[in-house]
Amino acid sequence: MILREFLYFDRKQSKLSDDNRYLSHNDTSVLKQSDLRKTRLTLGMINDIRKASEAHDQERKEELIMIRKMYATPQEGTAA
Repeated sequence: MILREFLYFDRKQSKLSDDNRYLSHNDTSVLKQSDLRKTRLTLGMINDIRKASEAHDQERKEELIMIRKMYATPQEGTAA
């Protein structure tokens, strides 16, 4: 995991904003070595995973748009 998956700056980067990818108060999944059973996923957990996946997909689309703009071939009329 990288830090940007937990904390995000808003567009103006004036304050930290939570992206709802990770909620620390819901993280009670500390396992011991003596635990033998698998943990069961609840519908709420599955929904949180889905939301995180959708946020990740949206972020990748935005990064792809930025990369395409960055590496696009320059137009003839806009050369400086």
